[in-house]
Amino acid sequence: MANFIEEDEDADFLTGRLLVAMPGIEDPRFERTVLYLCAHDEEQAMGLAVNRPVDGLTVYELLDRLGVKSDIQAPGDLVLLGGPIERERGFVLHTDDFNSPDSTLPVADGLGLTATRDVLDAMASRMRRPRKAILALGYAGWGPGQLEQELRDNIWLICDADEGIVFDEDHEHKWTRALAKLGITADHLSATAGSA
Repeated sequence: MANFIEEDEDADFLTGRLLVAMPGIEDPRFERTVLYLCAHDEEQAMGLAVNRPVDGLTVYELLDRLGVKSDIQAPGDLVLLGGPIERERGFVLHTDDFNSPDSTLPVADGLGLTATRDVLDAMASRMRRPRKAILALGYAGWGPGQLEQELRDNIWLICDADEGIVFDEDHEHKWTRALAKLGITADHLSATAGSA
């Protein structure tokens, strides 16, 4: 995880915020997507889609496939497709009541990001499980200036994050809920990105 970003307190960066895809986004992998930005600085940005479940794959089933022994009831949480990069790698966005000193990246607003086996063991444990967590395969990433250009091109809207949108299981409505936080309804958005 350390290769993504060093902590930066600069308020111009969007770590801890949501990106909401505009209608007409040219990349179908991000249509109606809500991304939580886990890291953002002048060199790069990294986010996880919080509303794209992997069809029929639960966290419990994935943990079982990976040989992680669980001492809790099988949670029905679905595994998410975090983005198109490194789709074979898992990332867990979680509340900060779980912390792995060597591998958890503090994000913002009491959240952390961990991509090591110890967070999977914690998710399977009655005593160590984070209060809230999502497990995503893959991530979305941007190089220097790329996300900023996409924002100028009106590909994404920026929205404050809240636990409900990030962690709840109503994936189908997260996009419209994020728009509603901005006071927007989907039928008032143009499907043509760009500026006049």
